[in-house]
Amino acid sequence: MSDLGDSIVTNGLPFVKKSMESGVPVGETDPLSPVTKLHQNDKRSKDLVNRAVADHPQPKSESQSGGDVKDIKDTTPIGPALITPSRISEAPAKPLRSPGLDEPLEEPLSGASVPLKVSNVSLAPAEQLWVHSRDHAVKLRMAEMGPGSETPKTIHQMFLETVESYGHLPALASKEEGRWVTLTWREYYQQCRAAAKSFLKLGLERYHGVGILGFNSPEWFISDIGCILAGGLAAGIYTTNSPEACQYVADNCEANVLVVENQKQLLKILQIKDQLPHLKAIVQYKDELQQKLPNLYTWAEFMKLGEDVSEEQLNAMLDSQRANQCCSLIYTSGTTGKPKGVMLSHDNITWTSNAAGVSTSMKYGSESVVSYLPLSHVAAQVNDMWVCMRYAAATYFADPDALKGSLGTTLKEVRPTSFLGVPRVWEKMQEKMKATGAKSSGLRKRVADWAKSIGLQASYSAMNGENLVPWGFMLANNLVFKKVRWAMGLDRCNNCFTGAAPITKETLEYFMSLHLPVYELYGMSESTGPHTLSCENNFKVMSCGKTMIGCQTKLDKPDEDGNGEICFWGRHVFMGYLNMPEKTGETLDNEGWLHSGDLGKLDNDNFLFITGRIKELIITAGGENIPPVPIEDAVKAEIGIISNAVLLGDKLKFLSMMLTLKCLLDGDGEPTDELSPEAVAFCKQQGVTATKVSEIIANKEMAIYKAIQEGIERVNAKATSNAQRVQKWVILDRDFSISGGELGPTMKLKRGVVVKMYQEKIRKIYGIPQETREP
Repeated sequence: MSDLGDSIVTNGLPFVKKSMESGVPVGETDPLSPVTKLHQNDKRSKDLVNRAVADHPQPKSESQSGGDVKDIKDTTPIGPALITPSRISEAPAKPLRSPGLDEPLEEPLSGASVPLKVSNVSLAPAEQLWVHSRDHAVKLRMAEMGPGSETPKTIHQMFLETVESYGHLPALASKEEGRWVTLTWREYYQQCRAAAKSFLKLGLERYHGVGILGFNSPEWFISDIGCILAGGLAAGIYTTNSPEACQYVADNCEANVLVVENQKQLLKILQIKDQLPHLKAIVQYKDELQQKLPNLYTWAEFMKLGEDVSEEQLNAMLDSQRANQCCSLIYTSGTTGKPKGVMLSHDNITWTSNAAGVSTSMKYGSESVVSYLPLSHVAAQVNDMWVCMRYAAATYFADPDALKGSLGTTLKEVRPTSFLGVPRVWEKMQEKMKATGAKSSGLRKRVADWAKSIGLQASYSAMNGENLVPWGFMLANNLVFKKVRWAMGLDRCNNCFTGAAPITKETLEYFMSLHLPVYELYGMSESTGPHTLSCENNFKVMSCGKTMIGCQTKLDKPDEDGNGEICFWGRHVFMGYLNMPEKTGETLDNEGWLHSGDLGKLDNDNFLFITGRIKELIITAGGENIPPVPIEDAVKAEIGIISNAVLLGDKLKFLSMMLTLKCLLDGDGEPTDELSPEAVAFCKQQGVTATKVSEIIANKEMAIYKAIQEGIERVNAKATSNAQRVQKWVILDRDFSISGGELGPTMKLKRGVVVKMYQEKIRKIYGIPQETREP
C-alpha cells in the first residue's frame, strides 16, 4: 500500500441513489450589475495564467485517454452511524480534468462524484484523523463513492480551475471614490501570486502565520490567499480585538507578517510587536503611513517586493502543497478561555466549498454576494471567499460602516443573488421596516397587513410542500412583496441565509410574511462552517436544516425525547487545535466524530433542531437542567420592547432574567439612551411618552413594567415545569454591544462574559452577600 492509502479513511456504509442537478456555467455578466469595469484583461495576466497551467497540468479523464469513465450517480449515506476507518482497496476511475482557458466546462465539477484513483492524487503520508502540530498531515474522511469521494485538491488547484473557465468574469468589486472597481478572476489570481512572492521575499516560513487585521476588502482576500500560496497559514484577527488579544493570536501562529488596515489597527500592533519574536514585517493596506518605520510597508510597496522572486520558486512551493495539510487558521472568539486556533486543511476548504454550493444549488459564474461580516469568522470567510472561488461568484465589498447603516445602500446597488445575515442583522431590518410601516396611513397599513397574512400562508404552504397558492397572492405580490424586496435590494436574492447565533421564530415568520423566507444554517469553525443547511423547498421554521451532502450527523447519548449531543462526520471536520492536544481530544472522539457541545434532535424528515448547548445549560440548585435560549427567545418574541434577554439561575434556587431595551445606535455602532422607533411605539401603546431608556428606569414606568411582567407570565404559562418559570427580572441601563464585550463579532451573546460583568446586579436579584461565591 502506498503512502497515499494511509492518508484516506472511508466509511464503508451502504448508499442509496439520489439525483442531483449540477450548475451550468454562465459565460456573461449580469447586465443589471452596477459594476463599472476599470480593469481590463491584459495579455500579461493571461500569459501568467497560461504559464501556471503549463506548470501545473491537471489530470486527464479516462475518456480523454481512450478509456471508459463509469457513470456514478450522487448518493447519500443511510443514516448516522459509527464509522470504522478502512482503506481504499481498489483504484476507481480517474477524476475529471479541468478544462483549458478556451474550453467550455461541459460537466462542472459539482456534487457529481468521480471515484478517486489513488495514483493520481498526491497526499502527504498521515497516521491519524487529527493532529495538533501545524506541519503534520491528517487522514481524510473519504467516502468510497458518491458525495464525500470527490478528488482532493489544494486551494491553488481550485483557484486555477475557476480562472481557466471563468477568468474573464468579475471576481472582486470594491468602491473607490464612489465607483465600483472590479478585478476579474484572472487579475485576482495574478495579484494573489504577486502577493505570495512578496511574502516569500519577506521571509515567510512554511507553516508560519500571516495575521490579517482589518475590514473586508480585496487586500484582505489577496493577503489570505497569497499567504496560502506561499506556504503560510492565513489567520484573520478580529478588528475589535485589544492589543493583548492580537498579540495572543500572532504569537500562537508564529506570525512572520501582519497585514493591517489602517493607522488604528497599526497602533495595536506597534504596542505589542516587541513581544512577537517571529514577526518580520508589517503591511498597511489602507491610507498613507503616518510614520516611517523599519519593515513597515504600504500595500503598493508590498506588492512590488516580490518582483524578483521567480515563477519557478513560487511554483515549487505550490507543487509541495498537499490537500491534507494545514493552510488556514480560524481563531474562536475565546468566550470560554483563550481563543483556539482551528486548523483547516486545503481539503477542508475546497471540499466544503463544493458541497455547500451543491447543497444550495449555486450556479457557476452567475452568483454574487456582499461581504460585510468579519472575515475572521468562518461563516463569512467560507461564504464570501471560498464558495465564491469554487463557483466563480462575484464578491462585492460593503463599506466599513455597513452594520451602522450603510449595508442597505450597498444591497440596493449590488442586488446580490445570495445574502448571509446573522440574526441581529435580520432583526434590525425587521425593526426598521416595522417602524416605517407604523407611519403608514390607515389604508396602506391595512393593505400591508392583508398582504403579509397571505405571504405567511403562502410561505408555510411552500415549506410544507403543499404548493397551494392562496387566493390573492398575485395581487399581494405585485402590491407589496416585489416592492419590499426591491427596496431591500433582495429582489434577485435566491437564498437568504442566517447563522452563527439563534434567531427567533417571530423574525423568521416576519420575513416569511413578506414571501422572503430566511434559511437557517448551522455549523462551527471546527466543521469549516456549514454542517446543516436549509434552502428553497427544503426548510422548516426553527430548524437549521438537513445535513450537508456527503456528511453525517449523530446524536450522542440521546434522552427519552431524542435530544442528544450533535456530532459531525465528514471531510469538513477540522484537523485539530493548534498546539492544543488536550482541547483537540475533548472535541474529537477516538473514532473521529466532532462533538459540537450543542444539544439537538432530528425530526421524522431528518431536519435538525437545536435544543440547547451543553456548556450553557443552567442547572438549578434543585438539579433541573434548563436550556436558556428557548426561554430567552420566547421572552423577546412576547415583549416588543426587549432587545436582549439573559436567563440566570445556575446553581441557584430559581430562574431570573436580565433584560435590555431596544435603542438607537450612534455613528460608532454603540447603543445610546434613545429608544428605537419600535420601542417608542411600544411605550405609546401602554400610554407612556418616554423616549429614553433612562426615563423608563428612573421613573419606574408602571405601565411598561406591567407589560413586561405580563409578557413574562405568558412565557411562564408555557413552561414545562415550575423550575423553568422566570420569577424575577431586571432592566439594565444599556443594551449590549460588540465593543462593550457582551456580544461576539457576529453579535452572538457572550453569556459567561455577561454574567461576570453584571455580578452586582445578580447578587441583588438573589440577595447574595458580597463575600460569598459567585453564582
